[in-house]
Amino acid sequence: QVQLVESGGGLVQPGGSLRLSCVVSGITISDLDMGWYRQGPGEQRELVASITRGTTTYYADSVKGRFTISRDNAKNMVFLQMNSLKPEDTAVYYCNRDSSRRFSWGQGSRVTISS
Repeated sequence: QVQLVESGGGLVQPGGSLRLSCVVSGITISDLDMGWYRQGPGEQRELVASITRGTTTYYADSVKGRFTISRDNAKNMVFLQMNSLKPEDTAVYYCNRDSSRRFSWGQGSRVTISS
């Protein structure tokens, strides 16, 4: 059974930074395209960044230039470095496959941007 455990969220002021981590267990991620998703208050979950097994990256326009996705296949982990955070980045962040065949969602990591 695949488990996804996100961590690293918190409360930061606008302009601050956070680094999210995702530990994946139950499957080896090296052959998978992985992504970070977020769900803001009253909004649908959206893909904000993804990384292929070949390390090609994709970013939503709203985070391009501010977020960086990376992976460590040896540790079976995916990361999201978030810089220049804005109040509109407030959301619960989740990692999962970048695929229509996603795994069951983890609990997510809450990110709140507020002064």
